[in-house]
Amino acid sequence: MRVVESFPRAVREIENCWIPMPDGCRLAARIWLPGDAEASPVPAIIEYIPYRKRDGTRWRDEPMHHYFAGHGYAAVRVDLRGSGESDGLLCDEYLDQEIDDGVEVIRWVAAQPWCTGAAGMMGKSWGGFNSLQVAARRPPQLKAVIAVCCADDRYADDAHFMGGCLLNENLIWGSVLFTINAQPPDPALVGDRWREMWLERLHNTPLFPEIWMRRQRRDEYWKRGSVGEDFGLIECPVYAVSGWADGYTNAVPRLLAGLRSPRKGLVGPWAHVYPHEGVPGPAIGFLQEALRWWNCWLKGEATGIMDEPMYRVWMQENTPPKSFHACRPGRWVCEDAWPSGRIEMRRWAMQERRLHQNASLRPDQGSPRTFRSPQTAGLAAGSWCGFGFEGEMPADQREDDGRSLTFDSDPLPERLEILGAPMVTLSLAADRPQALVAVRVNDVSPDGSSARVSYGLLNLTHRESDKHPTPLELLKRYTVRVKLNDAAHAFPAGNRIRVAVSTSYWPLAWPSPGPVTIHLYGAESFLELPLRTPRPEDETLRPFEKPEGAPPLESTDLAPTGVQRTITRDLTTNETVYTTAIDVDDAGDPVMTIVPEIDLETGHGIVECFRIAPDSPLSASARVSQTIVRRRGNWRTRIETELRLSSTETEFRLQADLAAYEGDDCVFSRSWDRLVARDGV
Repeated sequence: MRVVESFPRAVREIENCWIPMPDGCRLAARIWLPGDAEASPVPAIIEYIPYRKRDGTRWRDEPMHHYFAGHGYAAVRVDLRGSGESDGLLCDEYLDQEIDDGVEVIRWVAAQPWCTGAAGMMGKSWGGFNSLQVAARRPPQLKAVIAVCCADDRYADDAHFMGGCLLNENLIWGSVLFTINAQPPDPALVGDRWREMWLERLHNTPLFPEIWMRRQRRDEYWKRGSVGEDFGLIECPVYAVSGWADGYTNAVPRLLAGLRSPRKGLVGPWAHVYPHEGVPGPAIGFLQEALRWWNCWLKGEATGIMDEPMYRVWMQENTPPKSFHACRPGRWVCEDAWPSGRIEMRRWAMQERRLHQNASLRPDQGSPRTFRSPQTAGLAAGSWCGFGFEGEMPADQREDDGRSLTFDSDPLPERLEILGAPMVTLSLAADRPQALVAVRVNDVSPDGSSARVSYGLLNLTHRESDKHPTPLELLKRYTVRVKLNDAAHAFPAGNRIRVAVSTSYWPLAWPSPGPVTIHLYGAESFLELPLRTPRPEDETLRPFEKPEGAPPLESTDLAPTGVQRTITRDLTTNETVYTTAIDVDDAGDPVMTIVPEIDLETGHGIVECFRIAPDSPLSASARVSQTIVRRRGNWRTRIETELRLSSTETEFRLQADLAAYEGDDCVFSRSWDRLVARDGV
């Protein structure tokens, strides 16, 4: 990324500012302003998240928000109630209190003498969610939104459930929130009350994964904050952004189709990062693109951004599958509207272990295909949501294909491009009342390597409804449809399309209570792919500029950082163990980083471990351990957490330990041991 040293307007930074709420609570904000903003007011860009502006997202905030301020905006980075240095307690995601506070933040910012009264809201992940949720409240000062890597449907398309299946991301993400929520505010900002605030947080910390696990059906809890329940509530312009390696690719086309306000969509090859930091590459000049958006909607300038196509995506080329890509080959393509009338759904019948396009092919006359996957099917899946780290992307699928029932096409006679969500219809029966299917579409090269293009999960008790799941009748034949994640992919001529179906997908999803045998009937099972014909307009798109940003934060890592992933098999217990270690040193402690600007040493280490035996879904167990350390002179704090999940046929067992230290003294410790009934999951 090119570092910009000077800007059209000099920048003044306010390290901490208090924003009062009507109930007396104060939210902490870090603000970047043009130096002359009081004399020449500017619009504001607000980012409102719980990830600690002081010592959490500081590395990411500085190059972005300083950049916006240098181009004539007030950039306001706010910590949610109960996070960072803000007062109060953080009790869950997207509560009404959070959105009420967000509306009040916008009102307060717009009323400041350095602001013109116009505000935009942006954010990635949590900040993307609540930007849309606040927009649905229609505060008059909010003129536009940029929502990055988020969703409009909290049940079907977030970190908790997928197709009615429990994601292990529910435990991973819940553990992260559980741990960062237990951190103290910085005494340098809040003074002597820091310890009182810290202990209040510790004594009231929720066990977040339990909250979400107790709501296994789509109910009113999940509808709250799901803006897709009523797109009409959002009237301001929305720019929706994501990446194909992210966990939130599906919301962008849904927002384009559902919103009626001015809107644009952008999906690149990236993981769960802002596109100017985009990995896999190519990264783009996202901050310049954002300025075009803000200048249009907050300053009324004719930037031309709304004259360009509504939907722009990176059409990915086939590339040898591996667990990390620094850059994905491809090209930018566009659609003027979404849904696009140019997309044609083409069908392949899944018969005789093959994919057939021959419409006159007679239905299967023989017995159904019967299969049971080992519980280790899914080890090549990679992470549910990538962050651009090594080892997290789906690897060569041949091992998982071998644990699945597969259907291959003939070698393709010509290149085939898809854009949209593949759909697989299965006619099947199962030998248990609860079962799941994982369905993948892969691109198989002549050398046999198999690259995952898209996948989807379906808990078969949710085949008709996420609100009212029903058990399967044993060996009764059902027809179910599995919608896969949106994708943009070019299959080369000579390659084969493969559909792979498995009855497990570990460790991405929690297994069914018992080993399941599926009987699949090819006569009524088929794949539908959204085919897109290239168009000349793709070649005339305005090119994105190269990434740039303000100078980065100065910091020094005291040991190498990064991610280590291993898969081992314990021959004594016949368990397969999938382990991920993030930013830990050889001794298992978090790697420490020195931040001179705030005179702080900080470290956050995470270890995830998932175990399962191939023949026993009830052997599944998950453990996430984390340690966060903060040090400044004599002030030293340490948070240690461990969350564990296991299950029986009827219950989940969630256990947790939390310990907080000031210096060498343990100031708080607590353990949880909770049973949660399985509700068709």
